Amino acid sequence: MELTPRLETIAQQVPQGSILADVGTDHALLPVWLLLEGRISNAIASDLREGPLSRAKETVEQHGVADQVSLRLCDGLSGIQAGEADVVAIAGMGGETIAAILEQAPWTKEDTLLLLQPMTSFPDLRKWLLDHGYTVEKETICREGSRMYTILTVRGGEDAPMTAAELWVGRNRPQPLRREYLAMMEGKVRRALEGQRASVNPDQPTVAHLEEVLNGLESMKKELEV
Repeated sequence: MELTPRLETIAQQVPQGSILADVGTDHALLPVWLLLEGRISNAIASDLREGPLSRAKETVEQHGVADQVSLRLCDGLSGIQAGEADVVAIAGMGGETIAAILEQAPWTKEDTLLLLQPMTSFPDLRKWLLDHGYTVEKETICREGSRMYTILTVRGGEDAPMTAAELWVGRNRPQPLRREYLAMMEGKVRRALEGQRASVNPDQPTVAHLEEVLNGLESMKKELEV
């Protein structure tokens, strides 16, 4: 079994001997791969819909690990209790959805490693985490095809404030794809700013915020050049 680069990046951050809860598991590729590699002992694979959970059941049975995977039909972490898993992966969802899932599971702040891979609303997720007692330990960027993704490694604990730019792209820690990731996100911010400026009635607070983010991104790019 092979994982996509995105899922493999998540898998490589799961500590040896962990029990994983994979939220929105779809085909259950992540927990099954980790079990086959001997990285984890057991897993919970949950999904909101019966279709993906049925595909997950096929995967675990095909690879002979059905006795090590508990399949749960539930919304987010609603069907998973504190103490059942010490690593929680939530990947491929919007940042606001991830925040809503965690809000209903405050136990994730206690001795739980969170591996979060948002598809949208990056600033909203980072701000929510900081405001609700989580700390972003690191972020790992990976490439899959023409896209880049960032995986947030998160635990419970107080974190330092982030600038407007850091809420968009995370803290400026050197890694191979960091410069390219900053350029990609800068393009997104510029397009949003141009859209506001072209509007008949631009939202001035939004314009000011995007300008602040853009200035911060330019400073972060220069910092990497030193």
